[in-house]
Amino acid sequence: MIESAGRKLHYVTSGCVKSGQGDLAQRLKAILEGLNEIIAAHGPIEVAVEKVFVNVNPQSTLALGQARGTAICAAVLAGLPVAEYTALQVKQSVVGNGHARKEQVQHMVRRLLALPGEPSPDAADALACAICHAHGAKLGSISTRGLRLRRGRLG
Repeated sequence: MIESAGRKLHYVTSGCVKSGQGDLAQRLKAILEGLNEIIAAHGPIEVAVEKVFVNVNPQSTLALGQARGTAICAAVLAGLPVAEYTALQVKQSVVGNGHARKEQVQHMVRRLLALPGEPSPDAADALACAICHAHGAKLGSISTRGLRLRRGRLG
């Protein structure tokens, strides 16, 4: 967190924690250690994570859920509040369309954050989740009366 003229400014950072190869326990340990380093280095005040969805491959879904649980544990052990959002909420918040493609999310994240280049798909997903959290994810309470959906955006 940065302070400017007595006003607190928040910032968002992103990256990818690589768990490498090996057995599941060692990969989860790498995720936990990587997130602990990130938390120590950046001092976040809250965390947002995407809720897991059921994939075609049950093994992949299970592994994703375990990695997500590890991330939540890292945040909770650091005393950070954790907010969870569905992929639909995240895409709706960032793109304006809950069924947007990954490329659309990447493009909108780049535009919203004025990034110099396209973020990787994984980084874009994480940044989109942070943007959704920053918006408050009050998607159900947004009044759309009098607005039309054009190219995935309300206007």
